[in-house]
Amino acid sequence: MKLHAIVDDLETARAAVAGGATVVQLRLKGASTREIVQRGVPFRELPATFVVNDDAGAAIALAADGVHLGQSDKGVELALLAGLMLGLSASTVEEAVEAEKSGAGYIGAGPIWTTPSKTDAAPAIGLDGLAAICKAVSVPVVAIGSVDASNAADCIRAGAAGVAVIRAARDSRAIIEAIDAAL
Repeated sequence: MKLHAIVDDLETARAAVAGGATVVQLRLKGASTREIVQRGVPFRELPATFVVNDDAGAAIALAADGVHLGQSDKGVELALLAGLMLGLSASTVEEAVEAEKSGAGYIGAGPIWTTPSKTDAAPAIGLDGLAAICKAVSVPVVAIGSVDASNAADCIRAGAAGVAVIRAARDSRAIIEAIDAAL
């Protein structure tokens, strides 16, 4: 759970894992289940936990370790029936508590800071919002939203079990060092 690298290509995933990423999340926005499955096959070979973004059916077809679903994504019941690790997004304490009740194995909390990676993201919750979510649930919380090596340790100190990165996925080694320094 320490470092989720959210990627759309195998080369970036390999670089992230080489740098210490513990989870690789395949995120192919707008892709069909079939395309996700076709492109996702080589990700199974990586020495990291493999999570598929937004598509429980693709996660099952790929024998992924888990699926991460947003607030409006369908597939919670399917993921749980299939025994997948389930991550659910939350930007408020109420959403996080509901996600845990729904069976989430972890919460993706954020965005911590305003992010250009997700144009439809909720307003930034900041470190105080992250801390409140971490205190409200018993499952691990992973911080997301403009997290990088300069602020990852702040997220850990606020109570997060780990961080998720998109733009900083190739900077995994520096992020891991920052996280380890905060522990």
